[in-house]
Amino acid sequence: MKKLLLSAAFAVCSVIAVNAQTTGFQAGAYVGIPVADASDYTSVNLGINLTYHWDVAENFKLGFRTGYDLFTAKEFEILGMKIKGDDIGFIPVAASGKYSFNQFFVGADLGYAIYVGSGDSDGGFLYEPKFGYDAVSFDIYAFYKGISSKQKYEGFSQTTTLGSVGVGFAYKF
Repeated sequence: MKKLLLSAAFAVCSVIAVNAQTTGFQAGAYVGIPVADASDYTSVNLGINLTYHWDVAENFKLGFRTGYDLFTAKEFEILGMKIKGDDIGFIPVAASGKYSFNQFFVGADLGYAIYVGSGDSDGGFLYEPKFGYDAVSFDIYAFYKGISSKQKYEGFSQTTTLGSVGVGFAYKF
């Protein structure tokens, strides 16, 4: 009985693994170095993402992306005191496009980043062009991400661009 159950489990996993390459679903993670306004008060950009693409034409895919995007706060020294700001978090909701050529691709995500950090700030327009290696079961890519966001401080608000340059990995299911 154990052999039968083990054989059945192996068969189901094999079918799932073979069919998994055609679903269009990707899950990934990335790390970036903050640039633009974000470099003044954040030290690293980390995140995870979930993407789904449909084949629209030969070598061209469209879909959507979501996940969690975190900019970690820097620690400052003011008058001999160490002060650390708040981390800045977003949930991106974006359209995603990808054009593949040979084993490489160019792509872009455009949408809105919903602010989920502490404090009273707003989300903003998200844009993320990328370029990478397109393997059968994974993508490795470089990106530039920008989020035009209204940051609110005591008594005033300012539109800033939280940007980062980084690398990511996405596993295709």
